[in-house]
Amino acid sequence: MRKQPAPHRCTIVPPYLLEALASSDDPAVAAWARATLTADEDLRRTRRSAELRSGAAPRASTVPKPRRSTTEGPQRAVHDAKSATTLPGDLVRGEGQPDTGDREVTEAYDGLGSTWELWQQVYGRNSLDGKGLPLVATVHYGTQYDNAFWDGTQMVFGDGDGVIFQPFTRSLDVIGHELAHGVTQYTSGLNYQDQSGALNESVSDVFGVLVKQRALGQSADQADWLIGAELLAPDVKGVALRSMAAPGTAYDDPRLGKDPQPAHLDHYVDTTDDNGGVHINSGIPNKAFHVLATTLGGNAWEVAGQVWVDTITGDISADCDFATFAALTVAAATKRHGEESEVVTAVRAAWDAVGVTSAATAPDETDPSGTGNSGSGDDGSSSSALAPGTSVSVRRTGGFAGRTLERTVTLEELPTHDTRAWQSLLADDRLTALAREAAATRRMPDAFCYGVRCETPPLDVELPEPQLSDDVRSLLERTLAPGEH
Repeated sequence: MRKQPAPHRCTIVPPYLLEALASSDDPAVAAWARATLTADEDLRRTRRSAELRSGAAPRASTVPKPRRSTTEGPQRAVHDAKSATTLPGDLVRGEGQPDTGDREVTEAYDGLGSTWELWQQVYGRNSLDGKGLPLVATVHYGTQYDNAFWDGTQMVFGDGDGVIFQPFTRSLDVIGHELAHGVTQYTSGLNYQDQSGALNESVSDVFGVLVKQRALGQSADQADWLIGAELLAPDVKGVALRSMAAPGTAYDDPRLGKDPQPAHLDHYVDTTDDNGGVHINSGIPNKAFHVLATTLGGNAWEVAGQVWVDTITGDISADCDFATFAALTVAAATKRHGEESEVVTAVRAAWDAVGVTSAATAPDETDPSGTGNSGSGDDGSSSSALAPGTSVSVRRTGGFAGRTLERTVTLEELPTHDTRAWQSLLADDRLTALAREAAATRRMPDAFCYGVRCETPPLDVELPEPQLSDDVRSLLERTLAPGEH
């Protein structure tokens, strides 16, 4: 049985959108965005602290534990936070109970049901974990909170600020998207970093739109293929958070900026922000699924969706990259439909249309990421390539147990996405800058401290855990204990 990974808290609004709003000329919009970013950071720190203390992902002890559902129906529990941030809040509607008259409660309850129905009635999966996991949600979270998220145990919805974002229960595909993170948590466990993280986000987009399309009875040709179309307020210049049909075109607003998603591997965005661009580069596999579904025609949740289900529930590793995922979808389609089927032909063509198939067979040797981006500067030198055999030593000390863990590896030993992450870290001065900042900061008692050493480029730094971003800390932990993440 595949080990369940520690879940990552996944939000529907990417951090770069909130950061753009936090710089808005509208003081109210900026204040709401900053408050949301602060709330998200507080949640992240609380969760990380609990993980470090317990060695596992925390679970909200106050979430009730209704019986697991049978295949006859879901077991839903919708709570009201009443503008507070304590989860789960007051239970206001349980399974089979009448409508409360609260629109957000109704939307959450119905959205949980539509998502359960897709997974059970179409794919034969009993809830997110396949074992009847109760579906828990909280509405009215915080004050004008501009986000919604899956925290590893339940859904949480903010009411939005009313100027940029509407209440987050408005969008059925957003509900389906966030709950699909739960399916990923219990199946492929895709790492929330770089290409595997972009696949994690894309899988959620895929099943989010499939929940909506099935509920509306829309074929692939009839659907709008938009994620979060109902979230944007009327005066926002845009149609949604993302477009699977045309990545990069969802919005172009003075406050939000321009949609940065690429639709082809040639335009892959190499970044350390947003966990390596998980919300940005998901546009590439999103477009591949759109091409597949519209090529096949009919209902996208039937054939195309089943290929994706077979892939994420099959023999897939957590560090899967685009090329590997593409090959797995071809294998899944072949197993179900036969090598000579039009489905297999369409799957191959879909990945070729976004540049993934060709990249998998003929990567650019100057590009260690295999994305087609050489990472060269103006002088032609590589901004991230390091000498073959480059090794790095990582050491973790402290914590309540006081145990020291240390490992030295060459970058080639690591999964591809971790190799790229280390290349990026070692090619600039981020770790040195973090160490200088840490030296001026009071150490927290019993906090972990990470040591990183490398000969070329020369590096020897001590980094207290509270100073680290999620992506850097996760990289250090995966390097220390590769089989546990």
